[in-house]
Amino acid sequence: MSEKMNNDGKPAPARAKAKKATPRRLSRKEKERRKFLLSILAGVGVVGLGLTGYYPVMTYARAENRLRPPGAIDEHEFLASCIKCGQCVQVCPVQAIVLADFTDGFGNGCPHIIAREQACDFSCDATQCVLACPTGALSHEVDKKEQVEIGFAVLKHPELCLARKGLGFKGLARGENFPGLHRYVEIDRWKPIRIADHPYDLEICDLCVRECPIKDAIRLEPMSDDPNDKRRTPVVTDKCVGCGMCEMICPTEPAAIVVVPRLRPQGKEKKGVRS
Repeated sequence: MSEKMNNDGKPAPARAKAKKATPRRLSRKEKERRKFLLSILAGVGVVGLGLTGYYPVMTYARAENRLRPPGAIDEHEFLASCIKCGQCVQVCPVQAIVLADFTDGFGNGCPHIIAREQACDFSCDATQCVLACPTGALSHEVDKKEQVEIGFAVLKHPELCLARKGLGFKGLARGENFPGLHRYVEIDRWKPIRIADHPYDLEICDLCVRECPIKDAIRLEPMSDDPNDKRRTPVVTDKCVGCGMCEMICPTEPAAIVVVPRLRPQGKEKKGVRS
């Protein structure tokens, strides 16, 4: 390569190689300012999506898949009627009812039940949450647990079900650290206790049937005509109200049996056997 020359004909001095610029470390104050600005932008984005109607529509599906407290009216009317006061939360003896966060869109602040974490076992003997509701979002026409329509149980993972394998269960249903509560009438008629404080020793696992608070809502049926075949399968009947007790107490992970919300058009009646 030919050497570069100055105007006077002399060779030009070689340029020093440019030093790589090292990124400047942000101060704590600058980091906080950046975080604050990003949170503002995120807030503006959520508001913008809300104004366009996209955010509520996007999150409605999640709200729609919630298990509502006992007595909840049809979902559209429930979301319109619930004032998110939390009265139902406060009166629940097993703390089964929780309030949703902003990710539920239209359902933000509305009460729901997460059955796997804490089911509604009707420890209140009736429907205290219904009585506490000031707006009718939880129908005051419901006064018995058998009238409730939270959802219905479905054997989602039959391959995991211990009864279907002909197996028993011994130990704590959900482990020693599980905080879920349940009223064991034979232990204390009035006070729910931790499931972790109640061990089982079952020849054939029937926890979903044994701890169901609704009579004849679920039963175990033989899987064959062989009298020596210990295998049994859970069958959910039309008496199921979807309280979630079977899902909470199921010892498999994930739960073999789960509760899905009752979503029905207004005016539709309960239908037959669910299995």
